[in-house]
Formats: sequence, C-alpha cells, structure tokens
Amino acid sequence: MNGSITEAYGTMIQPDIDPRAPRRQFLFIHPNFPGQFGPVLSRLAKDPTIECVFLSNNASGMHGGVRCLPFTPKSGATAATHYCSRTFENSIWSAHAVYEACQAAQLDPSVIIAHSGFGSSVFLRELYACPIINLFEYFYHAQHNDMGFRPDFPSSELDRLRTHGRNAMILMDLAACTRGYAPTAWQKSLFPAEWSSKLDVLHDGIDMGQWMRRAVPRRIGDEEIDKDTRIVTYVARGLESMRGFDIFMRVAHRIVQEMPNVLFVVVGSDRVCYGNDVSHIKTKTFREHVIQTVGPDLSRFRFLGTVPRTTLADLWSLSDLHIYLTVPFVLSWSLLNALACECPVLASDVAPVREIIRHGQTGLLGNFFDVEGLAKQALEVLREPASYRILGQAGRALIDVEYSLDVTYPRFLKIVQNTLQSV
Repeated sequence: MNGSITEAYGTMIQPDIDPRAPRRQFLFIHPNFPGQFGPVLSRLAKDPTIECVFLSNNASGMHGGVRCLPFTPKSGATAATHYCSRTFENSIWSAHAVYEACQAAQLDPSVIIAHSGFGSSVFLRELYACPIINLFEYFYHAQHNDMGFRPDFPSSELDRLRTHGRNAMILMDLAACTRGYAPTAWQKSLFPAEWSSKLDVLHDGIDMGQWMRRAVPRRIGDEEIDKDTRIVTYVARGLESMRGFDIFMRVAHRIVQEMPNVLFVVVGSDRVCYGNDVSHIKTKTFREHVIQTVGPDLSRFRFLGTVPRTTLADLWSLSDLHIYLTVPFVLSWSLLNALACECPVLASDVAPVREIIRHGQTGLLGNFFDVEGLAKQALEVLREPASYRILGQAGRALIDVEYSLDVTYPRFLKIVQNTLQSV
C-alpha cells in the first residue's frame, strides 16, 4: 500500500481535510533512530496529512521527512546501584529525559508510538491525553529461553534474579499504554497472560524492494570468488553465544573437512550484545575465544564487521546457504531478510524460528547443539545448491505474503485507527 493514511482508512482522516489545517502529529520514541520503526516511517513520512516526529538519542533535524528531536538522560545507574535494578534505573532516567524533551518541544501528538523497556513513554500520560501504543519486544524469564537454554554458558543466580528487575519498566508500560504489539506470536506469548488481550502481533515489515535477490559480481570486497567456490553466510548483531557464533564456527570447521572449496562470510560486530559471554572466557573477545577453542582454517573465512544493507543484500544474492543460529530469543531481522533474498536458510530448531521456517518447505531446521547434524544438512545443500534454490524461493514467497511492508503497513495503520477510535 503506497497511498496515504487517508486513502488507506478514510474513516480515520477525512479526505476533504482543509489543506490549511494542521497535520496530525505521530510521535515515535526509540533511543536509536529509526530503530524498529524504520520500515513504517518509510511509508508514513510520505503521507501529507501526517507529521512524523521522532525522539531519540542519536538524531536531530529532518531525516527522510521525519522531524528528529534528541533526548539525553542526565544520569543513570552506577556501580552503587543494585545490580538487579540498574536496567530500571536507566529506564527512569531515560523516561524523564523524554518527558523534558517533549515539554521543551511543545509537541501536540495525536498518538505516541514508543519502544517499551527503555522507559521512554511511561511519564507522557502527565503531558498528553492522546493514546500511547507500545512496541513490546521481549519479556524476560529466569529459567527459560535466553537464560537457561545453554548449559555451557550458565547464568549466575544474580542474573536470574535480575530478570524481574528488567521486566519492571515493561510492566509499567503495559499498564500505561493504550495498546501494544509484539513482532511475533512467540514473543507475545512470553508476556503475562493477563496482558494478552492488550497486545497485537505485528512485525516491523520487510521492504521487498530492498531485500531481494539480484545479479551481482562474484566478489567479496575486492576479492573475486571462483565460480566453483561455495559461499556460506552468517550474520548477527554481535558475534556471541546467544546467536550461536561458536556453534557456527564448529559447523564451518566440520564442513571444510569435507568440502575445502567453501568460503564462510561473517557479518557482525566483534562484541557481545546479549548474554554473559565475558564471564566465561579469558580472551578479549568472544570471537578470539572461539577461534582459539575451535582452531578453524581462517583462510576459509572473511570477517566483514558491520556492513551497509546494500552489501548484505548482495551477499545473500551470492550465498549458497545462510546459517542462522539462535537461542529462543528476539527474532533477528537477518533471518527474514535472507529469506526475502531467496537465500536457502539452515536455522536452529527453536520456537521463534519455527514460526517462520517449515523444515523442508521454507528452509531447513536443525538442533542448535548438534554440530554433526547441522554440518550434514549444510553439506547436502552445498554439494547440490541448485536443488535447494526452491527453498529460497519458497522463503521469499512466505515473507511476501506474511511479513512484507505491503502487508504489515496496513496492519499498523489499522492498529492506530482502532486505538484512536477507542479513546
């Protein structure tokens, strides 16, 4: 849907609006612009009846039709703050900074759409009577999912206790918001049952024009890749245990023993974004720890760090297989983007991934810990990559029908419409 919100839902904004009348103001809040709201804003900012305003820590001025305003917390948790309440302490400072930034900017939002957990919108009930819609990504549990999935990286007792403190601001948001949504049904299922009726399921949306298979030269950077070389990709925000980087490296090591003509292209920052890896290693980074432990032939790897989106789309267009490994946690954009690029995917068989991948239909699934089993499946693909292109095509078809921006954007507008009509 490329039209305006008026064209999409005429009952929300009447088509005969006086052009001299002020536009309705949609206020988005996330510490990092544009965050999960980027896909929606790419459409909404083009609507002449809407003014998009975005509060963040990292942007100011106009960006793609979005008016960006900064907020900066004046303080936060310190070493003296109890370990279990540091996330909440930081959230309170962030919420207050948002409150003060809104006061100073003299905004008049018709609706507020904010990412929950950072405390960004919880105080805004004191400023505005408009509805608040929160995006809820994750609700922490002390014994399951990210905390208890990997016995080789056990959580400390204090980390388990901290989960309750990490949920404190999320619970406040659940109480304060008018409506909320989670990106996947599995992520919604993590929240307390008493709040379920307040939450919809809505993914951020995949831009199918940006994420698509394309004809590109067989080149990684300045390096030409021989046509007989198989390419395997791995992409993560950080190279860490929660995204199975160590398992991937073991699988890759096993693949090379059978097929030396495979090149592994790794995209991601050399840091731990989630989890407690640093407490279990003696090296400076988790990547160094894994390399020392696994002992792979590094000549078969290309570590690219973080790359632009266009480079990622090019890589998936070249890739014969994308390996996506994760514990039960927030589903990565990279999985859906790789599928949109028609790249065959081998992924860990965990609940959030099963919501997307049907084994043998839209991709392949394997036991997260079964290095031999994962390597065996990967080798089958790499020996006959043409036979598995159909999986990539089916993956793109799935994304197109269920997760494309053309599908999710109207759903977002409907949630906003219904919320505005309910107050």
